[in-house]
Amino acid sequence: MYAIVEIAGQQFKVQAPQKLKVHRLEELEEGKHVELGNVLFVSDGAKTSVGTPVVDGVRIAAKVLAHSKGDKVLVGKKKRRKGFQKLNGHRQYLTELWVEAILAKGEKFDASKSTAPAVKAYTPAVKKTRATAETTEVATAKKKAPAKKAAAKKAAPAKAKAAPKKAAAKKAAPKKDDKK
Repeated sequence: MYAIVEIAGQQFKVQAPQKLKVHRLEELEEGKHVELGNVLFVSDGAKTSVGTPVVDGVRIAAKVLAHSKGDKVLVGKKKRRKGFQKLNGHRQYLTELWVEAILAKGEKFDASKSTAPAVKAYTPAVKKTRATAETTEVATAKKKAPAKKAAAKKAAPAKAKAAPKKAAAKKAAPKKDDKK
């Protein structure tokens, strides 16, 4: 059984156990169950119902899993021979839904029989900056180094560093006499 439902101005084909990403639905909270009523078409294989504009009494039971962002889309503009270049990026805000069931007229959905996966709280990725990477490397080196350095100083006496050798200066080529 499947249905075509309108969510946030777009039409989606949905089936009973399905994960769906739609444009952000601000009014919905994560972990809550919702019923979507704009069902345009329903088919169970033998019988189809087409709405004018919606099918009466048919609803989609869904659970809001998460609010997140989509992949970055880069849009570049360029005008030749003018020196104009522009690059814009965009990340769409999304809501992730878990479609529980397609409910016919008069049916009710029992939230206790939900098949949805656990709701995960959105945590933005922490970028590791160069400064933090260097400080962590230095900190780990300091933890490991004291024992090795102390042992190395006791075992071998300090050596004097030799001065680096200078490269030999090149001589200029003799000038040619073109006058005859």
